[in-house]
Amino acid sequence: MQGAVVLAAAGVIIKALGAVFKIPLGNMIGDTGMGYYQTAYTIYMIFLVLSNSGIPVAISRMVSERIAVGRPLDAYRVFRVSFILLLFIGFASALFCFFKTDFLLHYFPNMEKAAYSIKAIAPALLIVPLMAAYRGYFQGMQDMRPTANSQVTEQFFRVAAGLGVALYLLPRGEAFAAAGAAAGAAVGAAAGLLTVMTIYALGGGKRNAAQAEAHARAGGGLSAAPESACGILLRICLIAAPITIGASVMPIMNFIDLAIITNRLADLGWAAEEVRKTYGQLAGFVNPLINLPQILTQAVAMSLVPAVAAAHKQNDTAFLRHNIQLGLRTAILIGLPCAFGMMVLSEEIMLLLYPAVRDAALSAAPFLFILGFGVIFLSMVQTLTGVLQGVGRQMIPVRNLCIGAAAKVAVTWTLIAIPAVNVKGAAAGTVTAYILAAVLNLAAVRRHTGARFDLKLTYVKPFLAALVMGAAVFAVYTALYLLTGGNAVATVISVAVGVVVYAAMLFLGGAVTEEELLLLPGGRRLARAVRAPQRRQR
Repeated sequence: MQGAVVLAAAGVIIKALGAVFKIPLGNMIGDTGMGYYQTAYTIYMIFLVLSNSGIPVAISRMVSERIAVGRPLDAYRVFRVSFILLLFIGFASALFCFFKTDFLLHYFPNMEKAAYSIKAIAPALLIVPLMAAYRGYFQGMQDMRPTANSQVTEQFFRVAAGLGVALYLLPRGEAFAAAGAAAGAAVGAAAGLLTVMTIYALGGGKRNAAQAEAHARAGGGLSAAPESACGILLRICLIAAPITIGASVMPIMNFIDLAIITNRLADLGWAAEEVRKTYGQLAGFVNPLINLPQILTQAVAMSLVPAVAAAHKQNDTAFLRHNIQLGLRTAILIGLPCAFGMMVLSEEIMLLLYPAVRDAALSAAPFLFILGFGVIFLSMVQTLTGVLQGVGRQMIPVRNLCIGAAAKVAVTWTLIAIPAVNVKGAAAGTVTAYILAAVLNLAAVRRHTGARFDLKLTYVKPFLAALVMGAAVFAVYTALYLLTGGNAVATVISVAVGVVVYAAMLFLGGAVTEEELLLLPGGRRLARAVRAPQRRQR
């Protein structure tokens, strides 16, 4: 849990810095420039998933296993072999991305100028995998601080360098400014790598591992020969493969989105500039906002996995089901208010964040409205995926997300061709994927754990609380806007009112139990504060 808290805190900082990057960048280079940037970033993420998802997890697991049995030098060998493997993957990815930009953009009409951004971001593909090797090694030793420190450092330099270079290149046009922003990824990666290498060097690295193993051998605790590099490499691949497949589904889905949007709109006769602008609004303006609630739901999933795994291992069925029920309820309690808030204030939020490109912000608002609804199901998908991983069924959520992705392709392809719907069809396709994956994951959890969920407590009460919150937010915003005529003030205050109203409705409606409040810091005081109005209500 300490490690989870460290990573969650780093995640909050990184997302905040990401907002500092994306919002000024969108106002600076507009929706066309964001279209170029997001095209390059989508391609970048597909390459990155090969090295930055399954392999670090495999390193962490294998290092931890060897440390536990007193073989720290073998743990170091895992790090060394994986470092060489990731160096090879990173080098090949960077070269391919840099020299084959025409091939990568062949299927995306009207995005030719994104080639500058792809070339600018390519060097990061060499650096980030090396950083992932160090992070996996430290995580295997159950030390999350180097990972958190390097992540924050990486993001800080990425934001500073990206915005600085984009501003410098802006007079040369949107395409060059977008490339400057993309170049920030390589600068940030280099800073993060330097950070984690410094921590490793100060910690002694191989020297400490060799000394620890020599001490164990002197005591007669070790007798087996050191592991071979081929054996380590094979084990890394066996562990990493299913995780990498699962992690690649979403980047591939975004890649398909890009291809379908650009091709279908071109077939409909849209001008090249309009295609670039519309894609920039969806991918550059809206998608980062949809990702914000994941900070909390990922923390829920992260803390849920070990609790579920422990209960499953011990055959403690009651404790297993209790954790699953509480985890899903927590995800829904987080996802519902985020969804309602984005839907009710979709236009107002976009105008608040992107005042310099007002027309683009207004055009992006319908995308936020549709995708905001999907936040509910995305929260469920993440949490239920954690449950299935905890009980050793990690391939089930991969399969379900693939089914959702296939449905997304069909829905997106069909709806975009309808002129009145156009790109809103891509947002609807994404929501369809989340709904389908959530329903299938929920069915799998019920089947493999026997968990059952109280309909009223899990769904009805949180929904009613979010509904009242949405009505209050709308009423407060309308009144404030009529009084002040200012969108920014009215939006910020109405959001703050929504937080208070939602929390009050959860407590008054009994959507959060007294036992659950007691688990929180300061829970006794919260429980006493809630108990009084609930008694008066009864």
